[in-house]
Amino acid sequence: MPQIGFHASHEQIDPASLLKAVVDAEQAGFDAAMCSDHFAPWNSKQGQSGFAWSWLGAALQATSLPFGVVNAPGQRYHPAVIAQAGATLAQMFPGRFWMALGSGEAANEHITGEPWPTKQVRNQRLGECVSVMRQLFAGETVTHDGLVTVDRAKLWTRPEQPPKLIGAAVSVETARWVGSWADGLITINQPHDQLIQMIDAFRAGGGEGKPVYLQIHLSYAESDEMALGIAFEQWRSNVFSPPLCWDLELPEHFEEASRFVRREDMSASVLISSEPARFVDWLGELASLGFDGLYLHHVGREQQAFIETFGELVLPQLRGS
Repeated sequence: MPQIGFHASHEQIDPASLLKAVVDAEQAGFDAAMCSDHFAPWNSKQGQSGFAWSWLGAALQATSLPFGVVNAPGQRYHPAVIAQAGATLAQMFPGRFWMALGSGEAANEHITGEPWPTKQVRNQRLGECVSVMRQLFAGETVTHDGLVTVDRAKLWTRPEQPPKLIGAAVSVETARWVGSWADGLITINQPHDQLIQMIDAFRAGGGEGKPVYLQIHLSYAESDEMALGIAFEQWRSNVFSPPLCWDLELPEHFEEASRFVRREDMSASVLISSEPARFVDWLGELASLGFDGLYLHHVGREQQAFIETFGELVLPQLRGS
């Protein structure tokens, strides 16, 4: 059975409440955690967007869980700054911190005022950032002039082991490319045949023997109707496939795009049920595809019932099977 992790959604929950939630998740039996790194929520009803890097230090100190963060170096973040941030956390909490690196979304990156590049250019930029970060982790003084610019940067505080750089991908093509440079792959829940193709592409691209992780959006409540209502209110702005979800800039844009999303459309991207046994079945099927970690994101703003119910009725059954 893979690790079962808790996903901390900064777009939906204020940092203090999210810290309590991840502490509760560890006590309930979750094995690991990861969090988002956004400047703004996807829609106004989500209503939050705390700074992930401030929160991560507190969360690592408050728990004994391994943690990851999804990050997009290159525009909003300079890669040398992210390397320094990751190195500091890895030095304080050895073996417990990793970064999932992606090419970014305009919803976060537009704040710099710089033009939003094409996907091809964003991937090239990410590749440069990864190279810069690995050189910095190795103790080198780095100067680089390309899609990102670095001038004589050196990390003076470095961990014995640098944080793993996991590649974030949602397509088969990106998964294959990620295999050429990443220490692992993370993707989001999709049809099983698509997930199998992504794992195979990652392996074929150079990721053989490296871990693969899956983030799963779900909605649990006392009734199916309540669970569907939570998903529809909170997550209907997140049902869109690329490139739309990459290129919209403001919460208002996502709200406008989601005006015609129907309640019955939500089950295509969110696992929705009031029955813990259904989640056991769903998650067991996903585990059988070969993932090393499943990170569960309850898309509601209130996390306690999800954490308690899954800790009592879902996680033990998955591990027992």
